[in-house]
Order: sequence, then structure tokens, then C-alpha cells
Amino acid sequence: MIDPQHITALILAGGRGTRMGGVDKGLQPFNGVPLALHTLQRLQQGGGTGRIAINVNRNLASYQAFGVPVWPDGMADYAGPLAGFLTGLEHCKTPYLLTVPCDTPLLPLDLAPRLAQALQAGHADIAMASAPEIGKNGQTEMRTQPVFCLLHVSLLSSLKQFTQNGGRKIDHWTALHHTVDVPFNLPGDDIHAFYNANSLAELRQLESGKP
Repeated sequence: MIDPQHITALILAGGRGTRMGGVDKGLQPFNGVPLALHTLQRLQQGGGTGRIAINVNRNLASYQAFGVPVWPDGMADYAGPLAGFLTGLEHCKTPYLLTVPCDTPLLPLDLAPRLAQALQAGHADIAMASAPEIGKNGQTEMRTQPVFCLLHVSLLSSLKQFTQNGGRKIDHWTALHHTVDVPFNLPGDDIHAFYNANSLAELRQLESGKP
């Protein structure tokens, strides 16, 4: 197994929060705790990683108060999650980087070890989570969760070139590499584990336990 100390976790909180009215999403309260801090505590509770950092682009002092490194994007104009991936790989001092968004507070506690096990077993460069979601037809189907990735740091040069060429879609970049899909649909897995709050109303629904 990959040693947890060889994995750095990065919480992605560098977006504009457009669908939340432009507020800083990571600082919005979830059960009285800022989303990004709640995510940090959940990662700490689950273990499976060594160092944890947060990718942000504003209100840096507020995030620094959480007691972990804060890494702003190197790319300008809120370039999206891949900019966070790139920042994480540039700062990462361990062989692997785990990325998680700040707006999915119920993320699985065993996320890191399951991604690590699949990546190693598949001799892959990237392990990406997938989870059941109810589709437009009302049927439950598995969907990839591209912001939840375990990456080998050797991918830095590839991602740098991809973004310099204007690439912004996570799945377009991961498709260039050996990526394994890791389903989180085992008995006991929370069907809402990957539910993300894109609006304040969705955040309140998530708090109430009725996403």
C-alpha cells in the first residue's frame, strides 16, 4: 500500500462561488463550521494522508487561521479546478497529491486509502472517484467525480503544458493518462457522500440531511 505520509491532500476552495452569489464558498457555514474547515477536519478524521493544504484565491488570512498551508493559484482569473491541481502539483513535496473540493462536506472518510489502493493495483497515474447519482430519467447511474483525484506528481509537466495550451476540463486532461475509476457504491457507502452544494439553498438542504 501507498504510505499515507506519501500523499498530500489539497482542498480546492479557489473558485468564484458564482452560483452562490459570488460569496467565498469555502467560508460558508455548514453546521456552524466553514465548509473548507469542515472538509479539512473530515480529511484529518479519515486519515490516509500526510500534509493537508488549501487552494484559495481570496480571504487568505481567514484560511490561514485553519492552521494549514494556503496555496493560491499561479494562474490568473480563477481558472478553475485544474488551476488548483496545477498549484498543488507545483507545491507538493510527496509522490502523490489528493484533490478534493471544499463543497462536499460528506466526503468518504476512507477516500484516500481506496483511491490509493486502486491506483497501485492498476499501476495507474490517476485514480478518480465515481459514485451513484440519480439521472434525469430517475434511474440511478454511476458518474465520475473528477475533482476527487489521486495524482502522481510526475504529471506536473503534462498538466502545465495542457493548461498553457488553454485546456481547462479535468476529464480532457485525465483522459491523456492511465486513469482508473474507483466506484464508491459498496454496501455501507453513503449515497450522499459526493453531494456538493452549489448554492446556499443546496447547502441548507445538505445541513438538514435532505439533499
